[in-house]
Amino acid sequence: MTWSDFYLVCFIVGFSLSVLSFFAGAVHIHLPFRMHLPFHGAHHAGAGASHGGLRGGTHISWFNASSAMAFLAWFGGTGYLLTRHSHLLAVFSLLLATVAGLAAGFVVFRFMVKLVGSTDAPMKSEDYRIEGSLGSISMPIRASGTGEIIFSLAGVRRCAGARSDDGKAIEKGAEVVIERYEKGIAYVKRWEEFTK
Repeated sequence: MTWSDFYLVCFIVGFSLSVLSFFAGAVHIHLPFRMHLPFHGAHHAGAGASHGGLRGGTHISWFNASSAMAFLAWFGGTGYLLTRHSHLLAVFSLLLATVAGLAAGFVVFRFMVKLVGSTDAPMKSEDYRIEGSLGSISMPIRASGTGEIIFSLAGVRRCAGARSDDGKAIEKGAEVVIERYEKGIAYVKRWEEFTK
């Protein structure tokens, strides 16, 4: 086996596994067997921020399947092209192919860290609880009538129909607290009354 054959095999294996991985994940093609790789993937929890870890406790190993496939494909492709179309010594071709493979693996690793770390924080039920939210009246509430409130829930600005909890009128722009939420209507109380 020559160096160019070795590089070509590396390229074919890396590229084929990358394509298979893409179709298995993006198009949901299921293989008739389960394949487990002997190295760590991106499913460790509680590892903290070391070794490319993320703030939320998720850890992505430097040596994972996606980075290894990218390394193999770029290492093999670069090495094959250098041995077939340049007059470099085998050692220099090996060195350049290794650098190209490591660079590709690092780019894939950084992409995975950004992709997995793109969620801001874990979802908590408290973040989606309407009761206790602070808002302001955008359409005045008449005595025993209905108006409109604008409030923020899980970082998103929302509006809803609003009624005064005690039946009194509330003017536009007043700051209120949502006491309860029933059938799309927020029952509110003035912030001043709530803090007394």
